[in-house]
Amino acid sequence: MALGRHTPVMLDEVLAWLAPRPGGVYCDATVGHGGHAEHVLAQSAPDGRLVGLDRDEAALQAARDRLAPFGDRATLVHGAFSAARTILAACGALPCDGLLCDLGVSSPQLDAPERGFSFRAGGPLDMRMDRSRGETAAEALARLGPDELASVLRDYGEERYAGRIARVIHEAVARDEVHTTTELQALVAGAVPTRERHKDPATRTFQALRLLVNDELGELDQLLHDLPDLLKPGGRVVFIAFHSLEDRRVKLAFRGLAAKPDQRFRRLTFKAQRPSAAEVARNPRARSARLRAVERC
Repeated sequence: MALGRHTPVMLDEVLAWLAPRPGGVYCDATVGHGGHAEHVLAQSAPDGRLVGLDRDEAALQAARDRLAPFGDRATLVHGAFSAARTILAACGALPCDGLLCDLGVSSPQLDAPERGFSFRAGGPLDMRMDRSRGETAAEALARLGPDELASVLRDYGEERYAGRIARVIHEAVARDEVHTTTELQALVAGAVPTRERHKDPATRTFQALRLLVNDELGELDQLLHDLPDLLKPGGRVVFIAFHSLEDRRVKLAFRGLAAKPDQRFRRLTFKAQRPSAAEVARNPRARSARLRAVERC
């Protein structure tokens, strides 16, 4: 199944804070289908460059098609954003004038049942952003004991019923009864005694497994650590996060960078910006987005 065309979240705000200009060099560390990148390249015409990174080869192919009109101004690389420093150096794009990182899973990934990110339709328990390597969610569930799984659900999913859910999943895996996303969703729903309004009881479990499988917080920590080496003076960084674990890391990292005189960063946003009501009406999946930006002085 081909991934659908992705609608970029908070596009106007991203362009306002990133401020692309002609001749600038930019990195879209999660290029996806190229929605943000397309506008960055247009605004930095005629000679701005962009290096786009993504772990999802299917998304990269969609970005290649979308960005083809920009020719060699766009360079797309299959790789994790934790390796941004190495990749940008290899592309002759280090340091750069701006970096964008739109965290989390994309709508096209959620809408593809075979990827296993969502329980809205049955699919394999995969959840890997890079399907060429790493452990699937099914393999992780088979490997983890009940206490380890409970820790994952608690730490990555902020799940209050982590212990109860972990025991139920572990027992079902031992009986070889969990093979699909819908089977896992039904197990979790049966284990959770209460319901949150407008939220499926399996949402936190799926989030936790996805973060584990893709080491998303470890990847984010590495990119945040490397930011001082990635930017020119005057270079700007924009992050979009969709849940509190990621947003908290970005907030604390930006605050720390701004507090160090030797790093010479200043915060452009002191509170997370949220999408407008009009955008949420057009694209409900944007409702949990939080945008933060900093500048290297």
